[in-house]
Amino acid sequence: MENNLPRRKRTHLKDYDYSTEGVYFVTISVYNRRKILSKVVGRGLAPAEVEYTAYGKEAERQLLLLEERYPFLRIESYVIMPDHIHMMLAFEEKTAGASPRPTLYDVVCAYKSLTTRECKKIYPVEKLFQTSFYEHIIRDQEDYNEKARYIEENPLRWMLKNAEVGE
Repeated sequence: MENNLPRRKRTHLKDYDYSTEGVYFVTISVYNRRKILSKVVGRGLAPAEVEYTAYGKEAERQLLLLEERYPFLRIESYVIMPDHIHMMLAFEEKTAGASPRPTLYDVVCAYKSLTTRECKKIYPVEKLFQTSFYEHIIRDQEDYNEKARYIEENPLRWMLKNAEVGE
């Protein structure tokens, strides 16, 4: 029997251990790119600001709870945009309290699952996030600074892009 389903492209490194110490840049997209997590607004000369919806507030709450759930995890930075979330997660040397130690995929899947469950209590949503996510291993300080700047500047880029298309 032939399988005609599209094959997912692997985004992670084949032999890399994603439970090891390091910093990871992660992007999670909302299912069908619905703009339900926040709104990006500009007020005069002030920088672009992100105003969370109820879903966005829950997404932030669950993100911050990850540090309690995983003692080896530190959230370096994040931004919750209308239809996606960027975050930098640092895995530290501390033991995780579990054997084997959870991987980046375990952490992200738990985050997506818990956030979806709690958001369904706010207002039923069939599916909150897309199945997969994007990850990038931070390789050095320059890479770290670039990704941190990308996260910080994302609301302004969103506002400028959407002003051009009239949204």
